[in-house]
Amino acid sequence: MQRTLILLKPDCLENKIAGQVISRFEKQGYSIMASKMIQLDDELLQEHYAHVAHLPFFPDIAAFMSSRPVMALILEGENVIQGVRDLLGPTDSTVAPSGTIRGDLGTDRMRNVAHASDGPDTASAEIERFFKVDQICALS
Repeated sequence: MQRTLILLKPDCLENKIAGQVISRFEKQGYSIMASKMIQLDDELLQEHYAHVAHLPFFPDIAAFMSSRPVMALILEGENVIQGVRDLLGPTDSTVAPSGTIRGDLGTDRMRNVAHASDGPDTASAEIERFFKVDQICALS
């Protein structure tokens, strides 16, 4: 069993499609192990986006991701990291195929509904970044 971090982005919550997105994850058999609303601050954004914080488009990402609270989730399931990424589709919603979450519900490269961890090490670090141990369901 794997775990992954999902952030339902501001566009997802603004457009009131969080339930649709979560439903797609659950239909694939993934379990929600933790969930919370969180307002991302500068410190957390710098840490989470450290890999792009030096790039010219980072201020746009930071402004968007802090524009309203996001919903952080931990999903658990067999091959959940790749499975969720397949459900989401490519980062750029304009090229994501119909039937994927981003293809059906996203707008562009930034307003693409959700963030998902891209590998086991990233998932572990991101889960630790957003959740305390006692906030995570222990049922497996």
